[in-house]
Amino acid sequence: MSDALSADAVHLGLDLGTQSARAVAVDGTGRLLGAASRPLTGHRTGVRHEQDPEQWWSALAAACRAALTGVDPRRVRDLAVDATSGTVLLTDPAGTPLTPGLMYDDRRADAYTDRVNTLGARVWEELGYRAMQPSWALPKLLWLLDDRTRPGGGGLPPGARLLHQADLVTWRLAGHQVASDASHALKTGYDLITERWPEAELTALGVPAGLLPDVVRPGTVLGTVCADAAEETGIPAGTLISAGMTDGCAAQIGAGALAPGAWNSVLGTTLVLKGASRSLVRDPGGVVYCHRGPGGTWLPGGASSSGAGVLADRFPGTDPAGLDALTARAAATGSTAVVYPLVGSGGERFPFRAPGATPFVLGEPAGDAEEFHACLLGVAFVERLCLDYLDHLGAPVGGPLTFTGGGSRNRYWAQLRADVLGRPARLPEQAESALGMAVLAATASGATLQEAAGAMVRLREELRPDPARTARLLPVYLDFVDALVRRGWLAPAVAGHARGKARP
Repeated sequence: MSDALSADAVHLGLDLGTQSARAVAVDGTGRLLGAASRPLTGHRTGVRHEQDPEQWWSALAAACRAALTGVDPRRVRDLAVDATSGTVLLTDPAGTPLTPGLMYDDRRADAYTDRVNTLGARVWEELGYRAMQPSWALPKLLWLLDDRTRPGGGGLPPGARLLHQADLVTWRLAGHQVASDASHALKTGYDLITERWPEAELTALGVPAGLLPDVVRPGTVLGTVCADAAEETGIPAGTLISAGMTDGCAAQIGAGALAPGAWNSVLGTTLVLKGASRSLVRDPGGVVYCHRGPGGTWLPGGASSSGAGVLADRFPGTDPAGLDALTARAAATGSTAVVYPLVGSGGERFPFRAPGATPFVLGEPAGDAEEFHACLLGVAFVERLCLDYLDHLGAPVGGPLTFTGGGSRNRYWAQLRADVLGRPARLPEQAESALGMAVLAATASGATLQEAAGAMVRLREELRPDPARTARLLPVYLDFVDALVRRGWLAPAVAGHARGKARP
């Protein structure tokens, strides 16, 4: 093995989230040398959620320049990029966007989903998720192909390309199109078992030949940073570019949750759970899907439409200091009111699929502190239900649990989540997807992914649940589960499993 895991080597992780683009520079021992982020803006209207793809590049380039300030360019070895899962766009042959980026939770392709699931049933069944959701990339691709409102709508220029969000960035970094990674390609229909595009199904759906990118496994070296990109980003020309993964998988790597039975819970705008399993986990409900993991493992998980974004929805304009003050006041209330913390208006995706789901409140929170606490508690309940559902499917859930994402920085909230779950939770020093991409990037310099994670992932502390608080909150959790059943969103069998898990 090379000196990739020494203090002399610097690895870059680039992360495109919903609200920001972030870059980190980390040495081979996990020491953070530089980090910076720049905001991203989007546009939501009903089921639509778009971003300007050019902003992805400009924001990430600015973040890279800032993160590399003071870092010796001779030490920079490699980089990898993660992005939101299922976010896609069309470009011309030169990589210039023809459409906005349709974001991970955009649901305008609802009318195309039945056709996708009918014609692709054989492949989706074999891959274990059984059916695609309207927010997945393949239904959105069909919507884009039919969209008559884009400039030149009704036809694509010769050589047009479908790109995933990360693909635009790797193209700009390399100066030419490079392969996509299998993680981002999953929701576009890539067959992770045969490791190819399912050509017969895609042809039947009317996807033009040559529209989709080549695909390689995450960690594969795609090329090197070109001179133009080096000037814009500050990343040294010649730096190796490795194929990345989706943001949820990136956070899982950054948490070191790679052994079978280990799980990482990423609390950002929405909640994402990713774990590791020795075998493919198949879900009759079609809300859990698997990425391929290192060493022949599989990475099951799901992405909820609930999460910390509920705080921005219900407490708009509150700055970090205001959120800290609300947290302190909320912690003092002892309230057990619950907000179902759905973000946006697109229904729920995990731990159940309910396109018509809407937020609701159990109890009567008095004032903003109790309402704030009800939001925190609601996210914790959704998180527990996600793990109960995964256990119901037979996925291994008994290994170490790690909290990452912006929500994990709220110490009270993290402890509340551990109490609701009734199990210990680990908090890494760096709770972010960008670190996971730096770890993955290090494999280009000679380390295995497990070796890189072992050397570069540092834990800050482990939270232990308070048994008395767990016992007090479990009946409230079961009331929440019953409320979901009454609304017809949660299957009674899943609710029964959750009740069984809650018994002493």
